[in-house]
Amino acid sequence: MEITQLVQVMPKAELHVHIEGTLEPQMLLDLAAKNNVELPYKSLADVQAAYEFEDLQSFLDIYYAGASVLLRETDFFDLMYAYLKRCKNENIVHAEIMFDPQTHLERGIPFETMFNGYHRALEQTKNEWGQSASLIMCFLRHLSEEHAMEVLREAEPFREHILSVGLDSSELGHPPEKFEHVYAEARRQGYRLVAHAGEEGDPSYIWGALDLLKVERVDHGVRCLEDATLVKRLIDEQVPLTVCPLSNVRLCVYDKLNQHPILKMLDDGLLVTVNSDDPPYFGGYLNDNFLAMVDALHLNQTQALALAKNSIKASFVSDDQKGEWLEMLEAFA
Repeated sequence: MEITQLVQVMPKAELHVHIEGTLEPQMLLDLAAKNNVELPYKSLADVQAAYEFEDLQSFLDIYYAGASVLLRETDFFDLMYAYLKRCKNENIVHAEIMFDPQTHLERGIPFETMFNGYHRALEQTKNEWGQSASLIMCFLRHLSEEHAMEVLREAEPFREHILSVGLDSSELGHPPEKFEHVYAEARRQGYRLVAHAGEEGDPSYIWGALDLLKVERVDHGVRCLEDATLVKRLIDEQVPLTVCPLSNVRLCVYDKLNQHPILKMLDDGLLVTVNSDDPPYFGGYLNDNFLAMVDALHLNQTQALALAKNSIKASFVSDDQKGEWLEMLEAFA
């Protein structure tokens, strides 16, 4: 089987994708028109031109502007449904999807409006084609811990439908210790714990995520390579890293994809996975990331299957479900 065909058909999980970051340019314009939201873009070409970034902050500026078109429950439903349809088309058997309540609460959108739209899409796609997915509620790290604690309280009526909490947005200047108390409370409530660390921030952010926030999985984490002691710990403990290759290039963590260390990390024994982060902003969905690695890094079939297996192992599904999907992957070996 050709590697390009294998990428398409092999079952895999996506563990690092921001649902607000799946907003395609055309949907952005359509929702703006429907909801009478004024945008600084007059055409599809204008929007696409705006998707050129210098760094994480310049990306976040347009990311939050884009989210302003999401106003009604149906908007949130349509956004989630479109991404989950993409999962079906790319054979993503399971997705753990990040959402940012504070982005919408600060605009006066009730938690239940946003959440009900997302949850209804998850339920409908589960019924339509058996899509497996869960939600990761992220705190915006440039805001206060007190604000994050308020969000945790607002989520209580919906607790049974939210599997995990995470931490995203501007990393530099907002270290893990800023959110130690809210993570302790989330842990007490039984949430699974993840956090962005080691993208912009140095290895100390990863240490803090592990030791202070007690995360089970690190989002990004590529800068662990600057600390040999940390790398050994991540290998020994098999802490998953949800790496986003195209995102890392677009946000200038690496200049070119052929400089990305993900395959070296895989070969060294780190439990790395491939993910799309904010796909239309960064140049591609999950399969696009794999195919870009084929071109730039000469990803082979053995490596592709290992990365797919890692994504299943690193997910928060049951051991029985993991076993079923891993057995499916063995058929491609």
